[in-house]
Amino acid sequence: MSCGITSAQTSNSLSYDSIKDNNYLEDQIYVGLSYILMDKMPDSISSNGFSNSLTLGFIKDIPLNNRRNIAFGVGLGYGRHTYYQNLKITKINDVIQFGVANDFKSNKFSMHAIEVPIELRWRTSTVDRYKFYRIYFGGKISYAFATNAKFKGDDNTIKINGIDKLNKLQYGLTLSMGYGTFNLNAYYGLSDLFSNSSYLNSKPLNIKDFRVGLIFYIL
Repeated sequence: MSCGITSAQTSNSLSYDSIKDNNYLEDQIYVGLSYILMDKMPDSISSNGFSNSLTLGFIKDIPLNNRRNIAFGVGLGYGRHTYYQNLKITKINDVIQFGVANDFKSNKFSMHAIEVPIELRWRTSTVDRYKFYRIYFGGKISYAFATNAKFKGDDNTIKINGIDKLNKLQYGLTLSMGYGTFNLNAYYGLSDLFSNSSYLNSKPLNIKDFRVGLIFYIL
């Protein structure tokens, strides 16, 4: 009698766990903080200050196997990216022009973007295990809906809203890996930050975006 009850209890427990596993997802809210290292900058341009990126959003998890440790993820989020350097952006007769900034207190340009992350996800999580190893690899497509630049010199300040030579459509590769809430995160832009018509001293601006930082996942 005792063995029969134990067997039934075990069967019920397995059945319940199976139901839970079938509904298990890793839907997540994410917040990322990164340091921006611009790649392929002209020799006359250099970083000056802490270029930084803030991203946040939600990713929907779509498991691809019965164990549910391999999944496809697609999300929607917001990104604010600020670049401190000595590339001076001015607007003369409604035309954006580029030069090299000298003798300035601060100089930056920024973009605000709607972002769509797409990932192939591997993790060691289970339905009742909240700390686990993960590797998420994929890409991100961004649309910059607002751009601005600000140059602050000793005796003047130049502000520009709407930099039409910044590519509104940005895309690149992403990699997140780590354990638990805190994870390393990297992004490398495959698209140029500036359009093909952007030149500095008759040379094209083929600057690319490279970000390294931390990303936090919240269930």
